[in-house]
Amino acid sequence: MTDTPVTLITGGGSGIGAAVARQLLDQGQRVSIVGRGQERLDRFAKELGEPDELLTIQGDAGDWDVVRSAVDTTLERFGRLDAAVANAGYATHDDLAEGDPAGWKDMVLANVLGPALLVRATLAELKKTKGRLVFVGSVAGHAYGAGNIYGITKWAVTGLAENTRRLVTTDDVGVTLVSPGRTDTPFWDEWGGDKGELGKLLTADQIANTIVFALSQPSPVDVNTIIVRPFGQPA
Repeated sequence: MTDTPVTLITGGGSGIGAAVARQLLDQGQRVSIVGRGQERLDRFAKELGEPDELLTIQGDAGDWDVVRSAVDTTLERFGRLDAAVANAGYATHDDLAEGDPAGWKDMVLANVLGPALLVRATLAELKKTKGRLVFVGSVAGHAYGAGNIYGITKWAVTGLAENTRRLVTTDDVGVTLVSPGRTDTPFWDEWGGDKGELGKLLTADQIANTIVFALSQPSPVDVNTIIVRPFGQPA
């Protein structure tokens, strides 16, 4: 079994997750990505030349059987697991006053249950490798937004990251919450507004730089919370 690091990323077929995968592969590491859309996963793999160091797994990161199977498949393919990045999630872009409750359940499952399932599925292996967990949160999980349902789910991720850190304080497992501000990713595709109204936007690669920074810290450095905003974002 080679000691080349292996990272599992949920929501890895596009946006921030894909940018992290690309940077880790460029460093010579091995990566498994989980995503809902097979076509998107296939397209991403093809863009990279379908390297042997990349494993794509189609499925819902909010489904326990999918997440558990993804970990098992990763171990079968690569023989180890050194890091996990809980990146999968999305927004319904509505609010408590006038939003459509029909869409909230799936968002909560993706944004809150999904990261919790990833912890449950990966923790035993990460303890073996003295590995790292990264949660992709949001500025919305630190700043209050009037009636913001998405923000509520990201507040939950903020709490989950700290609860997980406290769970593993004697296990030499690093836990980092990376909370991006406004970032130009498919997150905004269903927003319906003009992205020009948002002001400056970060890129997926800029957030990936931060995540890879957290993953690459030497022992015993444990960077716990990083908030990254573009210039001019007030909250």
